[in-house]
Amino acid sequence: MSAAQPTPRLYTAEEYFALEEQSDLRHEYYHGEVFPLDGPTAMAGATFAHNTLKQNCVMALRQGLRGSGCRVFDENVRLGMEQDKQFTYPDVMVTCHPDDRRETRMARHPILVIEVLPASTEAHDRGWKFQQYQLLPDLQQYVMVSQNKVLVESYLRDSENEWKLTSLRQLTDELALPSVGLRVSLAAIYEDVEISLLRLAGSF
Repeated sequence: MSAAQPTPRLYTAEEYFALEEQSDLRHEYYHGEVFPLDGPTAMAGATFAHNTLKQNCVMALRQGLRGSGCRVFDENVRLGMEQDKQFTYPDVMVTCHPDDRRETRMARHPILVIEVLPASTEAHDRGWKFQQYQLLPDLQQYVMVSQNKVLVESYLRDSENEWKLTSLRQLTDELALPSVGLRVSLAAIYEDVEISLLRLAGSF
């Protein structure tokens, strides 16, 4: 008979916040369980390409939204979901909600979330994470940017609460961001990111 698996320790939200204050690593929180987001395994996908893609998205959004009252955050700002039963760190998010302006370390009402997809977390970001983001009542758009090929996928929530997918594969394409009233070229998103000509040509 195999040994019984130990029951994972459950943390309160306050205990989780205290852990984040004391730790050099970031952690995700889900209904009492805590999972490391950083460290050698989790950071395997945090290449120069990942960092550059994230920065390009942040820069384009900040330039386009300057003076709008909306705020653009990168992966160091925590997102609270499900009435604070879940916390995570999106690569990029935009919030225009007045309640979030009163916060100092966390947002709860993003209208746009962008994730840069390394191979190590792609399935997680496409599947489970997107399902969780759909629970955010204010979220209007979820964008996934591939790190390994020119591919940007945008899910936009319509008036029927359905998510409509648009896929872009050419550097000459423009990503429409109606959630924030902007358009960003894929050339700007992939600026200074080295991707092989084979992948640029559409070999996926």
